[in-house]
Amino acid sequence: MKNVKLNKRQLQAIATRKKIYETARQLILKHGFEHVSVDLIAEAAGVSKGTFYVHFESKDALAAALIEEYTNTVDMDYKALLTGLPENTSIDDAIILMAERISEVIAANIGLENIRVLYKAHLAKTVNTTPAMSYNRELYKLFADLLKTGVSRGEIRDDIPVESLSRHLILAIRGIVFEWCIRYPDFDLKEQITEHFKILLYGLKKR
Repeated sequence: MKNVKLNKRQLQAIATRKKIYETARQLILKHGFEHVSVDLIAEAAGVSKGTFYVHFESKDALAAALIEEYTNTVDMDYKALLTGLPENTSIDDAIILMAERISEVIAANIGLENIRVLYKAHLAKTVNTTPAMSYNRELYKLFADLLKTGVSRGEIRDDIPVESLSRHLILAIRGIVFEWCIRYPDFDLKEQITEHFKILLYGLKKR
């Protein structure tokens, strides 16, 4: 396959789109999605509002791209966490470490306001949140692989499909995160997720 050489105009367009995208990402992480307008993004990026719309159909379209990229990035972080664990780590401990890392990413990196916006987007369907919701997401596969290993070791019950179990682990996280959204600041996300997963895993143990 031949490499296609881009002309100066095409290269500039790519650079402009990247600048708008990165500027928006930083502004949204700092101020929250609902507090960042297209005007603010364009001004901070040093482009016109019209230029913004050349590259992104809307702020929601840009948000969808951000969600997809961030989902892929954090899932790779979770995968790296599991890869770095000692081989003799129990499945219980590995799952709890994963849940704790997820809670840290949500609370410290994404933030309460952006999570609230994401939940609203899930419900209103104004933004394509499929990458974060899809059962084909890498996070589901990571949990499923952990559970398969647990079943093969005799640490996890084998009478329920691991795909079902992994989905329920994600459901548990989403439910606790929602509770965090409505009870903040009187709710410690990491503490509650850790406690809940310990209870959940007791129910998954093979007897």
